[in-house]
Amino acid sequence: MIVNIKFTKIDPTEALKAAAMDVANYLPTYFDEIIAIDIDLGRTSDHHEKGKVYYAEFNVSIPGSMVRVSKESEDLYKAIEKVKDHMKVELEKYKGKMNQINREEIRETKAYHDDIDV
Repeated sequence: MIVNIKFTKIDPTEALKAAAMDVANYLPTYFDEIIAIDIDLGRTSDHHEKGKVYYAEFNVSIPGSMVRVSKESEDLYKAIEKVKDHMKVELEKYKGKMNQINREEIRETKAYHDDIDV
């Protein structure tokens, strides 16, 4: 699994990298076949009426698709945790769809034939 971390309009720190890597290392517990994770951490703009607004965006590449989750918060660590919670739901949903497709394929191969005489 390849993990790329990008910082936008903020200074990179080891604590932010560690928090993002903790989430990245935690995601394979929900979905085994993760190919790569692109993480973007930063501020939405330098001038915001309500103070500093940070965002965390995770793009998870999986076979045949990509799952993207982006969350905003006044605290970057909270944004990272929000992404973790939402990404769990998205990966489990995708995994359920894949399992449904696999079940349908198995049913087709095990289908009973009406033309067999007993």
